[in-house]
Amino acid sequence: MASRIVLLDTNALLMPFQFRVNLETELTRLMGSADIAIPRPVRIELELLAERDRNAQAALRLAARYRVIEASGSADDALLDLGASHRAVVVTNDQPLLDRLRAAGIPRIFLRSRNHLVAEGL
Repeated sequence: MASRIVLLDTNALLMPFQFRVNLETELTRLMGSADIAIPRPVRIELELLAERDRNAQAALRLAARYRVIEASGSADDALLDLGASHRAVVVTNDQPLLDRLRAAGIPRIFLRSRNHLVAEGL
């Protein structure tokens, strides 16, 4: 069986540097094998943040490990669209986005207690 696509939001890429959460270890714990990817608008958002934020610079280096999926629109809209069309899991800590994902029935992973990830809707 093919690995499920896991899409990372900008704040998911920042988690290792803000909260010392090992993103890959946590995703493996929750998902087993996963095809981790980043929508193009998320990459662009991260590049803009990296111009002025040290954590974002580190997150941009982390993001280089993962493939970029072409998408248009805002980062949030791209995550919603790709989550639905690819039956992907979205990793974010953005509450308004989590609410939109939940309403759309898209599986999501988010930070709990500032030290581990939890999955919902898998």
